Amino acid sequence: MAHEREIAEEQEFLDLALGALDHMRQGARSLRDSAAVANMRGAGDLVERDVVMGTALHRLDQLAIGDQSLFFGRIDYQANGNGQGDTYHVGRLAVSDEALNPLVIDWRAPVAEAFYRATGVESLGLSRRRHVAIRANEVSGVEDEYFADANGELDLPDDAVRSATEEGLIEGGLALGGPGALLAALGRARTGRMGDIIATIQGEQDQIIRSPLAGVLLVQGGPGTGKTAVALHRAAYLLFTHRATLERQGVLVVGPNPLFLNYIENVLPSLGESGVTLSTIAGLVTNVVVNAVDSEEVDQLKGDLRMAKVLARALRTRERPLRHDVEIPVGRAIVLLRASYTREAVHRARRRPGNHNQRRSAVGRELATRLAHEYRERFVHEDSEEVNAVGELAELIRTTPQFKEALQRIWPRLSGQELLHDLLGAPALLKAAGKDLLSDEEIAALYRARFTSLEAIAWTKADAALIDEARVLVGPRRRPRPVPKPEESGVLTGVDLDAYAGNHRAAALREAQRLLVVQSQELDEAEFVTYGHIAVDEAQDLSSMELRVLKRRDLTGSMTIVGDMAQATTASSASSWEALLGVLAPRRSPQRVDLTVSYRTPEEVLNFAAATLVAAAPDLVPPRPVRRAGTQPIVKLVRPDEFLTALVELTRSEIDAVAPGRVAVIVAGVRVDEIVATLRAGGLEAVDPRDQDSKGLSADLVVLSAEGANGLEFDAVVVVEPGQIANRGARDGASTTARGLRTLYVALTRPTRRLAIVACHELPLTLR
Repeated sequence: MAHEREIAEEQEFLDLALGALDHMRQGARSLRDSAAVANMRGAGDLVERDVVMGTALHRLDQLAIGDQSLFFGRIDYQANGNGQGDTYHVGRLAVSDEALNPLVIDWRAPVAEAFYRATGVESLGLSRRRHVAIRANEVSGVEDEYFADANGELDLPDDAVRSATEEGLIEGGLALGGPGALLAALGRARTGRMGDIIATIQGEQDQIIRSPLAGVLLVQGGPGTGKTAVALHRAAYLLFTHRATLERQGVLVVGPNPLFLNYIENVLPSLGESGVTLSTIAGLVTNVVVNAVDSEEVDQLKGDLRMAKVLARALRTRERPLRHDVEIPVGRAIVLLRASYTREAVHRARRRPGNHNQRRSAVGRELATRLAHEYRERFVHEDSEEVNAVGELAELIRTTPQFKEALQRIWPRLSGQELLHDLLGAPALLKAAGKDLLSDEEIAALYRARFTSLEAIAWTKADAALIDEARVLVGPRRRPRPVPKPEESGVLTGVDLDAYAGNHRAAALREAQRLLVVQSQELDEAEFVTYGHIAVDEAQDLSSMELRVLKRRDLTGSMTIVGDMAQATTASSASSWEALLGVLAPRRSPQRVDLTVSYRTPEEVLNFAAATLVAAAPDLVPPRPVRRAGTQPIVKLVRPDEFLTALVELTRSEIDAVAPGRVAVIVAGVRVDEIVATLRAGGLEAVDPRDQDSKGLSADLVVLSAEGANGLEFDAVVVVEPGQIANRGARDGASTTARGLRTLYVALTRPTRRLAIVACHELPLTLR
């Protein structure tokens, strides 16, 4: 146990820092209140108020740490020539006293690197690293690690007692920062929400977090290596380090499903960053509601890169000349829109740059102008004094119902949804677009009956990526939205906008836009928001078409790609990291790093799952565990008539063993509802966390599909019928598949403490 003197020392400092934090909050509140009642006399005052108010609110947001500990560590540097060494407390935000003397440094500041990276071999100038445990503003524990100086000597206090415990740690020479604090964090019961790891970031994780912004950083990491936490902490670090750039360009974090996003949504706010966009790939595709599921065969086919060419061909078939001439009434006369005219116009339009909807306007103008010339030659006298007669006639022709109908047949105005719906609902169109690209069986698999309206269509996740691709081809349907010109409104008269910095200038324009009544339009669904940095978790499960969705949102080429090829579980998963990078086509050579240490998953579980990993991905090396749970996995084989009772009993015993922790029952996706009903019938409060009316992942007992468990963690896991999970995607329904084994590997490696298996059918060979 740490000395009471050390705890009292840190408590005294904590009280001082908390007082300084309250003073900083009061200063921000005063700034906010003064801006709210400021006397506004002109546009310059409005700009100033906007800037001051925004700064104050943002500062208050940063200083709101809730019940999180203000700091969690301290670093003492070796004494200098004067016999003094610098001391810094490391926390989740920087705190200064009234005289602006720093009390706590932000964990992202360069000076804090030594807290995470110092080892016995490379002390980075430290003499001591202290981990401080704080709960409810009370210091509950202190753990000190001492480092040798240049002479190899330790400067230990006479009564020093090393507080780090080896309980639960595996001997293996791994250099762990703050092993006692790490074990305490890992041993805490799960809450159903992911927490930050700033107090226990390890050296290999910190190096990844602080990697440069530019380029693509690929992070491969097995179960429990903290790759999700690393990606989120990296996003927070980059925002802190490159705030001026990334607050303007934006940061996007992409997860595999909405359940996962709910799981991680509190991490970035706890790190002081609330301006990050969290989304799934489908969530990036606006105005598309995913409410259906494709078969695995169709999902794999829709995610194939060939579909990009199929969509391009499908659009080309919609750009076609008329087969017959069409009569267009102009006043009392009739002009003939000849089929030959439309062939020439379509041929020229196809060679023009731009998207489909942009080129439609060119087709309409060309045909209408040609008809206007014919009309003028036939019906307008030479001595006519009409001004711009051809242009006016062309506009008149373009407004006639007959011309509009003909133009819609020649070059229809389309949305991405319409193009995909028409393609999938027309066997002839599918055959034409898929010629020499798709087999007859694949064409038949893609076909689905047409819906009565676009609103009635049941879209799937794979459809969303195809719609995004189609939108690039067809382009926006609406004309560019009107942009107000502040200098014409009188609001900013006499204000020199160029004299303001970028943020102030933007504030002035926003104020002018607020005061000026103008027509406003939202972004067209084919206009994409781009981001200065994109972090992608569970990237191994993205299809080629989903990767293209991601690439379109990439503004600068800066990405953090995180995943584990051993956990690739979707039908359309990338075959390798090389294949994934081939689709993204990064602008500079990507950097790959591997997380090799599993902090979360105990040795007993990793050893039990090792054979499944070897069978599923023989070229991957499993991560090294750092801790033991003290209990071996339980395997319970029962007769079919005993299965339901055995499942309820085993689940209840796991709940009791890890209380107040969380338990997950993981099953094949088709059995989720059945198992929820079985557990409830047995008196257990089981929930499907996808149910909006449930507690979600915060419930004590959840039932998950194996294919939806990526990235999640629980105190205990019960895997139901692993053979059924391992058979996923098998055509005969009996043999195991590589994807099924990878899915099983995901299910087996979700627990932080206990693993149990219950089955009434034969186990996969890897578990026997």
